[in-house]
Amino acid sequence: MKRIWLTGASSGIGAAMADILLSQGHFLAVSARNAKALEKLHTAFPEQVLELPGDLTDQDQVRAMAEQIQQAWGHLDQVILNAGTCEYVDASHFEANLIERVMRANVFSAAYCVEAALPLLRKAARPHLVAVCSSVTYLPLPRSEAYGASKAAMRYLFQSLRIDVAHEGIDVTLVSPGFVDTPLTQHNDFPMPMRWPVNKAAVYITSRLDKRPLEIAFPGPFIAILRLLAALPQRLQLLLGKRMARPAKEESS
Repeated sequence: MKRIWLTGASSGIGAAMADILLSQGHFLAVSARNAKALEKLHTAFPEQVLELPGDLTDQDQVRAMAEQIQQAWGHLDQVILNAGTCEYVDASHFEANLIERVMRANVFSAAYCVEAALPLLRKAARPHLVAVCSSVTYLPLPRSEAYGASKAAMRYLFQSLRIDVAHEGIDVTLVSPGFVDTPLTQHNDFPMPMRWPVNKAAVYITSRLDKRPLEIAFPGPFIAILRLLAALPQRLQLLLGKRMARPAKEESS
């Protein structure tokens, strides 16, 4: 059985993956800000769950989490970096702090976890690093400046890291979901084509992890359409984006 560190384990895809991995008998270190949700996992699987509640954007807290894993297990076989957030940009009231918040939650937190986890992964026989990115990086979309930029940064970060740790036998897999019905996406106020239930997404991801692919992207037809659109000339991409964009909000008098 593997010893796995799963971030963002309290809800959405992370919570669904936690249930599956624990049911398979794996040992799971679970991180999230929602300590009560992690307690429920520990109550259901007391011998398998190591609770690591905290804020992954705080580097000291992340290092403390890794120290707890070191003391409990001594190593990690797999790390699944799933934690993240999404905020949408209103270009008529552009807010740089919003970009910073999303980048910190998605990119910096992942980087802190990588720094903390790599020494533990290097002690494993077949280490595996998994990063949940997004299919949004294939094509620029309206209001996605912050989320898309953060996920594009994650994609490049882990694709480049994949090269640099390959000689150590550390495999790196990117996960690129389309729309999944989670508490985060339930706040979206726009159409979400080919949206998957969260359990279906979790099963799809976990059933492919053992093969250690370079990327797990889904749903297939949605990903294919995005990649085709991404191959269009940029002028056509701009026209398409403008068709999807909303009119600017009018200033209140």
